[in-house]
Amino acid sequence: MRETSGGLDHSPKGSASMGKTQKYLAEALGTFTLVGIGSFAIVSAGGAATSAQVVEIAFGFGLALLVGLYAFGEVSGGHFNPAVSLGMFLDRRLSMDDLIGYWVSQFIGAIAASLVVLIAFDDTAVGGTVTQASDNWAAIVVEFVMTALFVAVILQSTKSERVRGTALVAIPLTLLAIHVAIVPISGSSVNPARSFGPALVATDFHDYWIYLIFPMLGAILGWVLHKVIVVGDTNLRDDLEVARGAMRRSDAETGPGEPPAAAPETD
Repeated sequence: MRETSGGLDHSPKGSASMGKTQKYLAEALGTFTLVGIGSFAIVSAGGAATSAQVVEIAFGFGLALLVGLYAFGEVSGGHFNPAVSLGMFLDRRLSMDDLIGYWVSQFIGAIAASLVVLIAFDDTAVGGTVTQASDNWAAIVVEFVMTALFVAVILQSTKSERVRGTALVAIPLTLLAIHVAIVPISGSSVNPARSFGPALVATDFHDYWIYLIFPMLGAILGWVLHKVIVVGDTNLRDDLEVARGAMRRSDAETGPGEPPAAAPETD
């Protein structure tokens, strides 16, 4: 098993690399699967007022991620989350143009999933799937910390020869555990796209700033923890310089109406 776009790939080493369109569609469909199944789990549970409902929702999202990874993870690496893609970019496993492409695809997939909930039910049902904070400060803390842990697990489980074979199970179980812990506190997003889809369709952006900013900051912390504690690299300057250089090249090489120039992928 090897990596593709920083994630999971079971294809033979001699096979041709997947086209960008395939990868972006896989990210959109994987995010659609995650947000769609998770949202219907919330609707079916009738909210998260009791412990049983919290567990039902947690299993909905955890198993939805497992479904998405098995269905589409081999094509794109199975990020389905802008914070995860940011962590992979910082770890030099995703190029700048693919980072942007993944982000766009993930937000489109999340919006499509919430539109399906709207078609199946109504505005009220979609509104019930919007992530909302019971307390803003507590939500900020848990979204930041839990996203950091989630990204750290993904960075290690998709790279280490010792645990990579269990990544398809370890990653969904981590998301399930996170949901069990923080659904009553923040609604458990750890994913800006997951929160954006319902917020847009329900036109309820009341707390969205929390779910946009702090999972992304958590992804940066997760990458730092992985580099310093697991890899043992305390000098992060080179990685940050590479990231800044990739962003500058993307801006410089993109003319009006032209797509970003592709950077070589890391296998």
